[in-house]
Amino acid sequence: MLKKEVQLKKRDLYLKKLIAFKDTELVKVITGIRRSGKSSLMKLMVQYLQDNGVEPEQIIQMNFESIEFQKMTAVEIYQYVKQRMTGAMRTYLFFDEIQRIPDWQDAINSFRVDFDCDIYVTGSNAYLLSSEYATYLAGRFVEIKMLPLSFKEFLDFHEYEVKEKKGPAGELRKRIYDAEGENYDTKELFESYMKFGGMPGIVDIGLDTDKVFALLDGIYSSVVMRDILEREKRRGRRQITDAELLRKIIMFLADNIGNNTSITSIGNTLIDAQLIDIDRRNGRPAVQTIQAYVGALLESYIFYEIKRFDIKGKEYLRTLGKYYIVDIGLRNYLLGFRDIDTGHCIENIVYFELLRKGYDVAIGKIGDKEVDFIAANAKEKIYFQVTESMNDPLTRKRELEPLQKIRDNYEKVVLAGECDNPVTQDGIKIVKLTDFLLEGY
Repeated sequence: MLKKEVQLKKRDLYLKKLIAFKDTELVKVITGIRRSGKSSLMKLMVQYLQDNGVEPEQIIQMNFESIEFQKMTAVEIYQYVKQRMTGAMRTYLFFDEIQRIPDWQDAINSFRVDFDCDIYVTGSNAYLLSSEYATYLAGRFVEIKMLPLSFKEFLDFHEYEVKEKKGPAGELRKRIYDAEGENYDTKELFESYMKFGGMPGIVDIGLDTDKVFALLDGIYSSVVMRDILEREKRRGRRQITDAELLRKIIMFLADNIGNNTSITSIGNTLIDAQLIDIDRRNGRPAVQTIQAYVGALLESYIFYEIKRFDIKGKEYLRTLGKYYIVDIGLRNYLLGFRDIDTGHCIENIVYFELLRKGYDVAIGKIGDKEVDFIAANAKEKIYFQVTESMNDPLTRKRELEPLQKIRDNYEKVVLAGECDNPVTQDGIKIVKLTDFLLEGY
């Protein structure tokens, strides 16, 4: 029996981006960690096309996770599609996880050159957009970067509705209601998001710890085994072969999200654990080995690296960047639930929220102080501090001080998990974290 189609949940943030590039020459490349919703986004796009007059015979879909297609060559893919082309009408081509096919880019480029078609591609590894492929298509593709669910999407997927109600003093407060009309405090549901994360598959199994961890174990294993270790074999490289060393590096990075981290500090930890040898020439860890493993983790979208920017010197710094994990639920699966380090966890959530909102993000350095995030796009720049609470006077002073040192006129914001008095102080907005996360895009 064929798998029954389930009702798709909307991912409007990403669907709108795809629609914006519909019927352009650009190949639409959807990237992101496994199980983040790329295949569902393709199906949403197919649904959109059919709802807007595109006939079913104009749409060709191939999922290379299916054994039906995964043994094909690039030439066979070309012939398969060519035989199904409609002729007079434009054809819409959807290729899911195509990076599994050797020389797949030859087929994609041929479709683009030979036929009247609109092309959509997904991939779970940044190798899909390696310099080789980027050169091959030379600016003829656009990347749609897909992330796990935001807090707002998390609520929507679980069928909660956010409403504003007036408090005793007339102030507006956000309350959240389920399908039966029962209401919840925003903090209560945010704690669930902090615990379970935003992988879309969680919605199908419910917020049960054992089931969620089983799901996350499957995602983690597929990323490590299929997108890193197996891919290295396919590429004919021998740099990343030690699964235990890879696991130790993953655990180190997961345990140090939001901390200033260098390849050397990772290496020193691994030497202490006797997992890596010292380079006899200089007495240091084998830097190239560690860089290769960390690079593979970045390519598989399980970790993201953020650089430091000197606000006064107006230049990026080479040292002491930070790493954030793509889903906070994955971190909890790896390390277990811990009450410590909440500040870095909410930093992690804010970092990816800023990416969703379309910002380029860096860490700010101002003298001997640090600004958690500089978020910039073509229209604006905003400085952000992120903290668990702004209720304690000493914490308030500490969080405001770096922003007060910045002398330009760009917006400055403190995001606080706990904030009894959201105000503007010295031109700096103090905003409750959940209010920021529930804003529209």
